[in-house]
Amino acid sequence: MGKLVVCDHPLIQHKLTFIRDVQTNTKDFRELVDEVASLMAYEITREVPLETVKVQTPVAEMDGKVLAGRMLGLIPILRAGLGMLDGILKLIPAAKVGHVGLFRDPETLQPVEYYTKLPTDVTERELIVIDPMLATGGSAIAAIDVLKKRGCTQIKMMNLIAAPEGVKAVQEAHPDVDIYVAALDEKLDNHGYIVPGLGDAGDRLYGTK
Repeated sequence: MGKLVVCDHPLIQHKLTFIRDVQTNTKDFRELVDEVASLMAYEITREVPLETVKVQTPVAEMDGKVLAGRMLGLIPILRAGLGMLDGILKLIPAAKVGHVGLFRDPETLQPVEYYTKLPTDVTERELIVIDPMLATGGSAIAAIDVLKKRGCTQIKMMNLIAAPEGVKAVQEAHPDVDIYVAALDEKLDNHGYIVPGLGDAGDRLYGTK
């Protein structure tokens, strides 16, 4: 079973409180999401392998550490996932970016893939699927399905806030995927919103209703 990691660093928790606040305006909300995504990137890359290289300092030669092995790929789920992308790219500028677009069918309520564009070497990368909210888990499962159908095998999930129902659904559908969140909230309400949550992340990021 994939692990669930709650990134409980004080700076993350502090900023997340203001992200949740209904009084936070669009500009501040967007900046805070960007900052929290950067901080979470530290946690999700903690196990990235290193290799040793020789480097000459102004004083002496030494063995230094650099990232080794396969590079990373970032896969935001459109549209809200885009709000976290730049924050991660600030720390990992060499990562390649793919996009998966999903919408919920109004009759079946199931996610439908409408757009996918991935790096040509996506199967060689460790991928981080990005979405602010993990509610029912439907979109996350569908996005991971899209990647696995294209041969991807190393996948992690990054969310700001998750509901227990969504975590359980993803873990059951994709037990090999680790999930990193800033907070695990109480539950889903009857409309599929996370409680207490932060509302609709896409609307708050882009000022839409």
